Amino acid sequence: MNGMDDALNGEGFDDEELRGEFSGDGLGDGGPDGGETTALEEELRQAAAVLDPMPPELLQIAVDAYALHDLEARVAELTFDSLVDALPVRGVTDAPRMLTFTAGEVTVDVEVTAEGLLGQLLPPGPADVEVLSGPQPGTPVTVDEMGRFTADRPPSGPFALRLRTGSDVITTEWLRA
Repeated sequence: MNGMDDALNGEGFDDEELRGEFSGDGLGDGGPDGGETTALEEELRQAAAVLDPMPPELLQIAVDAYALHDLEARVAELTFDSLVDALPVRGVTDAPRMLTFTAGEVTVDVEVTAEGLLGQLLPPGPADVEVLSGPQPGTPVTVDEMGRFTADRPPSGPFALRLRTGSDVITTEWLRA
């Protein structure tokens, strides 16, 4: 019987049989060449760095994305998007996009227009809001005592909002404007 038949019959594997069956075939020993896999991998990394270097903008975006990673931050879920959920209105060609995000008890309503963003936090209260857009740092916006905020420029490309309410940090999902 071979090693597999012995194992199935409850006799287990013999170490000699295992070494004989798997030696030199690339299974379990890091590759057919032993330690050369890591050397080859390093050579390929160096070649890629020279022949196809990472654009500095992409590296900055990756660094910024990692900087946004906050285990304490909650992600506000998109619960309403007028592009998907609303019924079209006849004759209206340039309707603003209405978005609603929810994270626990906090709701953020946002209207995206050609002039910028209008929004409100519910329940109203003191908060810091930033509009995140691409590789540049977030743009802070002023929040009044009713929880209302505005941004004078519409986001170009993907955007998200980061809210700081007391000890909570909430980030919305990223969306295209």
